[in-house]
Amino acid sequence: MVWLILALLLCVAMAAAVVAVVAIPARREGREVLTERAEELVSSVTAKTEKVLRRDGSNTDSEPEPQVTQHGRPVRRRS
Repeated sequence: MVWLILALLLCVAMAAAVVAVVAIPARREGREVLTERAEELVSSVTAKTEKVLRRDGSNTDSEPEPQVTQHGRPVRRRS
């Protein structure tokens, strides 16, 4: 059982190393980590979540379009 746990920890460490070597430098260079489809999914989920959190009872047809960044992500408000 100890060997299984050690093997799992080794796998997690190797995965973290791959992320550190590949994804972090790519993100610093400005490349997006998610695909365009994933970006659309994230933005739609965020918009729906904000709508549910507001719960002000206003008509959805009269709501203005949410502000988005140049990549199509919703602009987040800082609290």
